[in-house]
Amino acid sequence: MNDLAPAAVPGPARCDGTGVRAALRRAAPALLAFAAIRLLGIVVLALWSAAGGRSWHTLLTARWDALWYTRVAEQGYGYTVALPNGDVHSNLAFFPLLPWLERGLSALSPLSAADAGMVVSWLASLAAAWALYATGERLHGPRAGVALAALWAALPVGIVQSMAYSESLFTALAAWALYAVLTGRWVAAGVLASLAGLTRPVGAAVVAAVWVTAAVTLWRERAGGSPLRTAARRHPGLLPGVLLAPLGWCGYFLWVAVHQGSLTGYLDIQEGWGNGFDGGIAFASFVRQQLSGPVFAAGAGLLVGIGLVIWLQVRGVRQGQPLPLVVYGGTVLLLALTAKGYFGSKPRLMLPAYPLLLPLAVGLSRWRRAWPWLAIGLLATGSAVYGAFWLNGSGPP
Repeated sequence: MNDLAPAAVPGPARCDGTGVRAALRRAAPALLAFAAIRLLGIVVLALWSAAGGRSWHTLLTARWDALWYTRVAEQGYGYTVALPNGDVHSNLAFFPLLPWLERGLSALSPLSAADAGMVVSWLASLAAAWALYATGERLHGPRAGVALAALWAALPVGIVQSMAYSESLFTALAAWALYAVLTGRWVAAGVLASLAGLTRPVGAAVVAAVWVTAAVTLWRERAGGSPLRTAARRHPGLLPGVLLAPLGWCGYFLWVAVHQGSLTGYLDIQEGWGNGFDGGIAFASFVRQQLSGPVFAAGAGLLVGIGLVIWLQVRGVRQGQPLPLVVYGGTVLLLALTAKGYFGSKPRLMLPAYPLLLPLAVGLSRWRRAWPWLAIGLLATGSAVYGAFWLNGSGPP
């Protein structure tokens, strides 16, 4: 079983203005690498879209879920679409933090709500990259931190980080919440976890990471003979952080329940979209159909991909990845693989599971200096081409 390890949950680090500036200077190479990779993706998307007579701006701000977020920002909740097959799509399926930020930014600037969503996503993706660097640096050194941020930017579905979607915002909040746990800032972790819970349903994974880590921390103190009150004093803010963590997720879930007049209101909304959790039965059936049909290669590729992400999770545990990262990454992976619905969404749903990339980042950080950048450059090029192809085709639902 993974162990917290003394180095994994140290005391709070310096967080005054001088400390923040120093941390930002250390993170600068990672942020520059991240920005360069994402800029490459946008440039390739713009060129590809122009060749097909389409607008890269529209693809990033005004299609698929981005339209739903914009409608919430502009008109609030209550909009539904009834489909011919009887399904009902309600905008209550979309958590409120991104639309709130879109509305606020558009009210304070000339930006439309859609453009505000893209700006929030771009800024949040940089904040997420900073958190990933800080995590990698703390656990394995600066080179691992740079590699982790660059690998996240170069994922095949990395273009989503530049869209008016909530993945970037959620990942930033989740990553900083887990970093706060790693550095013993429990109240900050609770606040950030609560905000992540207002961003996406998978905010439950951040709450789980905070709660499980706090429980193990207190259990070890008790096992060492310390009374609970003494153990809590040794970890300032732990209990308030634990209480704060679920407020966002539970608050929205309960608000929808009251709005719908049913305790399972949010689950019913998701069911109307054809989503929900069935233990992976529908996804396994989909993979089986791919393997037994004319697109065997696609089914085989899916199996390889599933095997890879599971291997990365196991590898992280074996490398001694800190408990909050293991719980969070494992929960995001579990929720993504056991959800039913549109299966093309699964790579996007796993985008926030950045701890899965940590073993790869550690491996890259041990290569000779030129080779990691060559590998990341190739991945970034592939990501840019795939992102342009993807958004000009079926795109992320």
